[in-house]
Amino acid sequence: MAAEATSTTGGPEEHVRRVRLPADRRTPATARAVVRSVLAEAHLEELLNEALLLTTELSTNAVEHARTDLDVEVVADRLGLSVMVSDYAAGPVDELTVGVRNDSADIAEVAERGRGLLLVDHFASCWGTTYLPSGKGVWFRLDRPGVVPDRRDALAEGRRRAPCGAGVDEDGLPAQTTAPSAAAMSSLMQTRPDPYAEDPLPDFAADLLTRVAEMVGATGGLVRVDRGDGQGGQVLARYGRQPRTDCELLRVPLTVHRPYSGELELDAVPSAYARPLATLAAERLSLHLENDRLRRMDLRRQAWLTFLAEASELLAQSLDVELTMALVPQLVVPRLGQWCAVHTTDEWGQLKLAAASHADEAVLPHLHKVLRETGPDSVQTRLREASRLGSQVPLGGPMEGFAVPLVARGQRLGTLAVGRHQRHRHDPDEVAVLEDVARRAALAIENARIHAERRRVAQALQQSLLPPVLPVVDGIGFAAEYVPTGDDAEVGGDFYDVVPLPDGRWLVVIGDVSGKGVQAAAVTGLVRDVIRVLVGDGKPLPEALARLNETLVERGGGRYCTLALAAVGPGAGQQLDVSLHLAGHDRPVLLRGAGGAAFTGTGGTALGLLDSIASPTSEVSLDPGDALIFYTDGVTERRRGRELFGPERLRAAAAPLAGYSADVVAARLRSTTINFSPEAPRDDIAVLVIRNDIG
Repeated sequence: MAAEATSTTGGPEEHVRRVRLPADRRTPATARAVVRSVLAEAHLEELLNEALLLTTELSTNAVEHARTDLDVEVVADRLGLSVMVSDYAAGPVDELTVGVRNDSADIAEVAERGRGLLLVDHFASCWGTTYLPSGKGVWFRLDRPGVVPDRRDALAEGRRRAPCGAGVDEDGLPAQTTAPSAAAMSSLMQTRPDPYAEDPLPDFAADLLTRVAEMVGATGGLVRVDRGDGQGGQVLARYGRQPRTDCELLRVPLTVHRPYSGELELDAVPSAYARPLATLAAERLSLHLENDRLRRMDLRRQAWLTFLAEASELLAQSLDVELTMALVPQLVVPRLGQWCAVHTTDEWGQLKLAAASHADEAVLPHLHKVLRETGPDSVQTRLREASRLGSQVPLGGPMEGFAVPLVARGQRLGTLAVGRHQRHRHDPDEVAVLEDVARRAALAIENARIHAERRRVAQALQQSLLPPVLPVVDGIGFAAEYVPTGDDAEVGGDFYDVVPLPDGRWLVVIGDVSGKGVQAAAVTGLVRDVIRVLVGDGKPLPEALARLNETLVERGGGRYCTLALAAVGPGAGQQLDVSLHLAGHDRPVLLRGAGGAAFTGTGGTALGLLDSIASPTSEVSLDPGDALIFYTDGVTERRRGRELFGPERLRAAAAPLAGYSADVVAARLRSTTINFSPEAPRDDIAVLVIRNDIG
């Protein structure tokens, strides 16, 4: 670091040092070293703390604002020390020359110009500004303790400042008073919150209040803060006795952003330095209080984001319209308001109460009554206005709050009304969160409505592919059980049917079209109708299967079908003769009335895959009490983890059912299949039973 220095001695008791320093961050340290050396030469070590503090302030101020080279002149004599820092900055500067002490008006001016000059004014015996052709210089004088400067010089340099309550002497100059030490001032400036404390602000405020109160001689003090959370003003820190109410207190407002507010109160005798010191302490506290506000705001917004994410997850899990609407008030109350009501718009455009909740369940009947009231000033009127305008509308009266419309995909579904908190109104963050909740709730309700409509369509389509009832035939028992896939909004490909044949027999049909959904349902309907037409025209079953295969191959689309056909009619004696054709379908289980279960039939080719198929005929005779059990792959492929239900488990489950009616056999097998796994079925489950009921 470059520097030019000269050292002279003005007399046997005077020490002078002049040095030129660059505008560098290391300049204050060099200036302090020069002052320290001069004080050591002049044996003025008792002025060391104040001299170093004020030298730092002046040199730092010059480096930061002038940004030119600095001249530092240090003069020490037997009475004290003088230091002047000069810069070469051009431009007009308001002149402010302060004497041995400044009065309260000057202090206020200094306080406005910077805290550095406040320190200089507080500790210096006198200070001022000198204007040079090349720039300006700021100087200060420190007298040794107990040394009173010549009064004529003091009057020429400026007026002496004294604390409030101190008298003046016969010359009109204030009497000497005790001021805060440099160590106390340094301690005040260095007080900081504990960075490792969970909530360091109360301890920091108490420490800061104690220090400034001791410096100004206050008997009591308070730091009061209102965080705008409905709790009102809370005492953050307290010192000494409760501030008196019968006299004017020293009050300094805290400079913080809304919703925070607060003030620092001191029960102190007014003095020239009490308010500046209190203001300095309040500004330091305000800075950390503002940090606390930002930190709490950040934590609060993180909490709101977490809340919205959890609310979205809960709303998305429900595809039931009524359950979704009932869930919304439970999410809102009491976190975002005292009460909440969801109204939906019916097909005539009228609002209908869907769900409501209140923090106090005893008030819920009254809330329902108020929500049902009509009139120009009623809640209903305001809700209709919110729905019509599509914007937020305030609610007045005993149920104060506001309402926001429920809009999803451009469609107005209703309104969400929320009552204000018990102690305070909603702040902007809460309003924004509630509007977000309304958007998510509206989307969840709309999704639930769409799913409900899809479920109704799927159920109607599925029912159209199954016979409404099975025929009642003397001597033949028919029974069926059908369980759709776990996604009840999808149409399955499994179907069954019982059709009368022209020769008096009955045709039992069970099949499974590959895939799910509307396309699979279309193929299922095609297969069902083609079989009915062909067998109705008297076509033999092998020919009917061949024609159906040609139809599916010509149609294309990659869909195929497995099918089991069984023509059932009277046989010899009390027997039933069954002509069985399997087109790629699983073999049925033959359950003998006397006991025992076995698979029967010969497999053939699935339909829709090849141009020609093989469909061998198997003849089965059913004695009285015997049953033939048909099923789809939803039974055998039912999963429990990695384990399948399988054909053998089906045969074993059917064996104990010998002798039971067709209805009981079908119901028991359905129950056994469903109970095999706790999961919802991944595929349709169909069971069809034929039983010889003769005798």
